[in-house]
Amino acid sequence: MIRIAVVGKIGSGKSFVAKSFELPLFDADKEVALIYKKNNFFFKKLNKKIPKFIKSFPIDKKEVLNCILANNKNLKIITKIIHPIVRKKMSMFLKKNRKKQAIILDIPLYLENGINKKNDVIIYVDAKQKLINKRLKKRSYFNKKLLTKFKKIQLKSNLKKKKSSYTIKNNFNPVKIKKKINELKIKILKSNE
Repeated sequence: MIRIAVVGKIGSGKSFVAKSFELPLFDADKEVALIYKKNNFFFKKLNKKIPKFIKSFPIDKKEVLNCILANNKNLKIITKIIHPIVRKKMSMFLKKNRKKQAIILDIPLYLENGINKKNDVIIYVDAKQKLINKRLKKRSYFNKKLLTKFKKIQLKSNLKKKKSSYTIKNNFNPVKIKKKINELKIKILKSNE
């Protein structure tokens, strides 16, 4: 099984690129959203550690964002509790899809958390910062301070590019980007036959 991971800056279009490969997809952000909504065990652990912010189940994303904004330590507390749950879900996904030719991993902090394996195919999604900023401002939960906090825990773009096998330039034109993705998908699958 070929593990294809999609990396890039926040707002560069990683999730769109990941979905466009049309391969089995592990979407860590989606898993986190499900954990907030359905995992009572996670809620209880978080509520015990930061009861001032995490008050009710299901967990509201805004509560989590406010919690992170209030104190840098809170992000560490949250990730320490949620990452093992997400990793377990990823492990189950990989096991379930082990006989597939390839899978896609859409995981923020993929490189930063050392999830990458030696033979992983890493795709860096490159986009102009001006276009990224325009897209980010449209998000309902956009917050500049929060964005700055998340950027601080990410590897620099040049390091991500260096560790990547391929780069896809995203100009946010869905037709053009899907064409590039399809060409790259064929290339990756053929080179690993």
